[in-house]
Amino acid sequence: MISISFPDGSSRSYAVGVTPFEVAQSISEGLARNVISAAFDKQTVEITTPLTHDGSLVLYTWNDPEGKKAFWHSSAHVLAEALEMLYPGIKLTIGPAIENGFYYDIDPNGHSISDKDFPAIENKMLEIARGKHNFSIRSSSKSEALSYYQNLGNEFKVELIENLEDGTITFCDHHTFTDLCRGGHLPNTGPIKAVKLLSIAGAYWRGDEKNKQLTRIYGISFPKQKDLNEYLELLEQAKQRDHRKLGKELELFAFSPKVGQGLPLWLPKGAALRERLENFLKIAQKKAGYEMVVSPHIGQKELYETSGHFAKYGADSFQPIHTPNEGELFMLKPMNCPHHCEIYNVRPWSYKDLPKRYAEFGTVYRYEQSGELHGLTRVRGFTQDDAHIFCTPDQLDDEFKKVIDLVLYVFGSLGFEDFTTQISLRDPEKPEKYIGSDENWEKAENAIINAAKEKNLKTKIEYGEAAFYGPKLDFMVKDALGRSWQLGTIQVDYNLPERFDLTYKGTDNELHRPVMIHRAPFGSMERFVAILLEHTGGNFPLWLTPTQVIILNVSEKYEKYAENILNLLENYEIRALKDSRNETIGKKIREAEMQKYPYMIIVGEKENEEGTVSVRKHGGEDLGSMTLEVFAEIVQKDLEKVTKTFIV
Repeated sequence: MISISFPDGSSRSYAVGVTPFEVAQSISEGLARNVISAAFDKQTVEITTPLTHDGSLVLYTWNDPEGKKAFWHSSAHVLAEALEMLYPGIKLTIGPAIENGFYYDIDPNGHSISDKDFPAIENKMLEIARGKHNFSIRSSSKSEALSYYQNLGNEFKVELIENLEDGTITFCDHHTFTDLCRGGHLPNTGPIKAVKLLSIAGAYWRGDEKNKQLTRIYGISFPKQKDLNEYLELLEQAKQRDHRKLGKELELFAFSPKVGQGLPLWLPKGAALRERLENFLKIAQKKAGYEMVVSPHIGQKELYETSGHFAKYGADSFQPIHTPNEGELFMLKPMNCPHHCEIYNVRPWSYKDLPKRYAEFGTVYRYEQSGELHGLTRVRGFTQDDAHIFCTPDQLDDEFKKVIDLVLYVFGSLGFEDFTTQISLRDPEKPEKYIGSDENWEKAENAIINAAKEKNLKTKIEYGEAAFYGPKLDFMVKDALGRSWQLGTIQVDYNLPERFDLTYKGTDNELHRPVMIHRAPFGSMERFVAILLEHTGGNFPLWLTPTQVIILNVSEKYEKYAENILNLLENYEIRALKDSRNETIGKKIREAEMQKYPYMIIVGEKENEEGTVSVRKHGGEDLGSMTLEVFAEIVQKDLEKVTKTFIV
């Protein structure tokens, strides 16, 4: 007999060789019907895998992320089989599950495949799925695996196998199909009831532009057609909210091939939006005791060698800038933290002076691959709402919790209410990825875990997601469409103070190392604006929107009255524009709706004679005729309602 323990702390005894599916049956038939995959002692296993020793078991259904991962990974196998059936001779490479769905990279090997072929591929996938073919994992020796793919002429799989150790290689079989695979599947193809192929794109083998370009087919699948229909509806909403589309329509930002890929140009409305966000955070930071600093866009290569950034990222960064002086090298700064360390080092400090909180909206540059660039969410030049706190070890806990409070305040003010936090720790299997001593890492990791616990944050721990110099607390925010984004981040760092020889004089009159906290509530201005755009659909909070009111005169006769209204609104500190074009009022209203101005003021003969304004809200609500004083009161109440405690 073996003892199996469960996530709720309970345990049961079973005969040696029991499978996760049989364990699920022993708990309830309902669970057995819905179980998709399992993990035994934190290792992914098939639900048909015999369990031979004591251990902990987790059973996953469609409602669990790991369950969806197994469902979509299995669907990738079905896609690959369908492609092999329809396009004989293609070469398979890799086909993982991703956050929403799956993809498979193939070498078409002479075949032409486009999105016009999707219906035929989907039908073949569903035909395979209806066969309820069992997924079966089997072990293979390295020589057997190499021989199999060498005979097929698949150099991609051969390369993968050459990098694997003998004794660790497994294949997955189903129906007439076999593929190199580590496992994590449905029991059979039957649960796959609805399939949709979403897009087709080029992708370099192993993400390297020097390698052969492959064809990548993205898809998604569900256990019910209803689930697929809901997802496609959500996808359509996401297209309408795409920040690249809205940014162009609202004239917020643009890109120019002459300026360069991944380098956004902020247009007047976008610059005004950014400025208000910056001012919002500056006021909050000032109240929290931060001091603003400014550092240059470049620094000597030596600065980033000291910090460790050059060793870790130098090969993938913008290359060093050579000056007329021989041997003098500068770099576009990839991070603000080395500069802030040098600001701290300008003068000696005592424990009485700490904590020091330096904040900067600092622009940094990273050479992202062109295929990874995406609107404002992935760029090569971006501005971080960066700050670094230098404190004593005794102050660390309190300072970290204060930063959590600031992040929560920012999220609350901008309507991000659904979020979780991720505690990102080292990968214990790959210590070479990180700098610093184990002792300092343990102290930093414990500080984050304890602070998150005290603040009652909903957390999960992810190993291997830490920065190379320290662990971090990442805020994962869900937007209005239920999508998860990583926004604010807080990091604890004992290593950069060591590398830059930062000190303060303690109560014992000896020199000690400060602890460094890195934090960015927005993350970056570019990414934050992109996510805010998609979250709000371009309908920003009233305090944030660049233009709060658009004034529309019915004809040229009332342009002077419209001008008077514009001047009076300025006295009320309401941001307004005037549309005096010689166009019909209907066209002006339609275009104002498209520009998502929160309020429209319409003036014509009646308003001119009575000294009033007709007011319409974005979305079509008619507020009727009123005096400008009454309208100003409405706007003020709207501001107070939206911003709660904060008004710019």
